[in-house]
Amino acid sequence: MARIAYVNGRYLPLARACVNIEDRGYQFGDGIYEVFYAYRGRLIDEALHFARLERSRGEIGLPAPMSEASLRAVIRALMRRNRVETGLVYLQLTRGVARREHCFPDPAPYPALSLTVRAKPEPPADLSGWHAGAVTLADERWGRCDIKSINLLPNVLAREAARRAGALEAILFDERGMVTEGASSSVWVVGADQVLRTRALDRHVLPGCTRAALLEDVAAGGTMFREEAVSLEGLRAAREIFITSATSFVKPITSLDGVPVGNGAPGLVASQLYARYLARLRGG
Repeated sequence: MARIAYVNGRYLPLARACVNIEDRGYQFGDGIYEVFYAYRGRLIDEALHFARLERSRGEIGLPAPMSEASLRAVIRALMRRNRVETGLVYLQLTRGVARREHCFPDPAPYPALSLTVRAKPEPPADLSGWHAGAVTLADERWGRCDIKSINLLPNVLAREAARRAGALEAILFDERGMVTEGASSSVWVVGADQVLRTRALDRHVLPGCTRAALLEDVAAGGTMFREEAVSLEGLRAAREIFITSATSFVKPITSLDGVPVGNGAPGLVASQLYARYLARLRGG
């Protein structure tokens, strides 16, 4: 069955879905995006994703193309048309079509909205046998990583560097040698003191929705936890490292820059949080 996309009010076969060459997203990267994970017909952490979309939209002064209720209806209609119950929903919103000038167009064009859906296998039952590496790289992104902008070239370059090194993810660090986040994920570290840490939210990290949801599980599980930055030295001495995102779920990093993390196998904290994540998915 041919995939169907939603573009500016129309449901179209993916091969015919297109945007205007003067769309400001294409010309300037003047837009935002959101990725939802759907599990058996439900959008996981739905409220968190819509809240982040609204925040990003407000931070760049982008008008809403429709109400949240209407947008939810579009997403569900697109999932039905694609016959996808478990998979990813990609949403992109730009400032729209206007003559190419750097400042905001006046009058403002109607914002351009596009969505696609693709099926994805259900997550595995546990993390046994999972292995993934990461590399460390200097964070070369812009200063407002808290906005889910479609400007992702530094992230692309970082992920490509990781791929060429045979790794899954690039873990980024700032000019002070402190970990920010992954190229497309939040980073969590269990130190030698058995405390779980992830960087506190600021302009240098994206407020991950899976991150926010897991914080509830961390509190419920009684794990010792701190929201604070981790140094490169602390990262390299970690007992456990794992990443989270809507597409990564909870994925342990078992080697860093070619060196095993801990005993080179998924750790206890990551395994427990992954089990809680699965329970969240299946429990509704």
